[in-house]
Amino acid sequence: MLAYIARRFVIMIPMLVLLSIIAFVIIQLPPGDYLTTYINARIAAGETFNKAEIDALRAQYGLDQSIYVQYARWMGDILFRGSFGTSFFWGRPVGDLLVERLPITIFVSLSSLIVVYTLAIPIAIISAIYKYSWFDFLATTFGFIGLATPNFLIALALSWIFFLITGGMVTSLFSLEFRDAPWSFAKFLDLMSNVWLPILIIGLSGTAGLIRTLRATLLDELSRPYVVTARSKGLTETKLLLKYPVRIAMNPVFSTIGWLLPGLINGGVIVGIVLNLQMIGPVLMQATLTQDMYLAGSIVLILGVLTVIGTLISDILLAWLDPRIRYGAEG
Repeated sequence: MLAYIARRFVIMIPMLVLLSIIAFVIIQLPPGDYLTTYINARIAAGETFNKAEIDALRAQYGLDQSIYVQYARWMGDILFRGSFGTSFFWGRPVGDLLVERLPITIFVSLSSLIVVYTLAIPIAIISAIYKYSWFDFLATTFGFIGLATPNFLIALALSWIFFLITGGMVTSLFSLEFRDAPWSFAKFLDLMSNVWLPILIIGLSGTAGLIRTLRATLLDELSRPYVVTARSKGLTETKLLLKYPVRIAMNPVFSTIGWLLPGLINGGVIVGIVLNLQMIGPVLMQATLTQDMYLAGSIVLILGVLTVIGTLISDILLAWLDPRIRYGAEG
């Protein structure tokens, strides 16, 4: 087991290096750069630029250097100074922008995940045990609707229903008087009064998908010969289910932990944009549209690193949960 974990750690190093290169290249793929977008916008507004002004701006933003030099400076600042650079669009350090948005983003995403696992796991287990019952048909219908409906459409529909019932609009995590106010207990209470709808919207799709996956896996395990053998030996039904088929059926749940960590950051990107929430989603969209390479590249890099770490945790948990994986790795 220790050798398996050590081997996974060694594999992570070149993957992280490759991820940093990919994250930087992705934002460079569209034609032009931030300065091209900025100048075009100013020209459309009626301003004029000569070549000397453009060259001065390009030197100011460091865009007159080759992509290799820009990447080396960016990674050097991250590794040795802990700085992700300065956002071109916002004119502020990228780290400050992330610190402002990350806590709320993680809180909303983590709350949504708790809702997903709290609802989906028991519903899927009951649905598989009592297959083709009215409860199973109801859970299946909910699963299909949740999977087929995009999050942004759920956000718009629930926002409309909320408006019909209360007359209020859900366009922010804070009321108008608290949006720019410093943190206080009153602001926290205001957040809690507005955050439940985004949590519900983000959680619905994840709940539906997990119900379908866990139900299908558990149904497959319930038909295995070892279940029949354990039942014939007099093992109680509850102990039989929890110790054997449910444990094996949880493999897909643990295998998706690799997506869990990045999901805490980018969870609800579309919902955040649609509802104009103070999360990472709107910032990432703005950075992409303006080709703000340091801000967009940093967010993509963080998501990639969290995916690699999450995959490592997922592999370790799967090896601990399922002896077949552990013994296969040792072999």
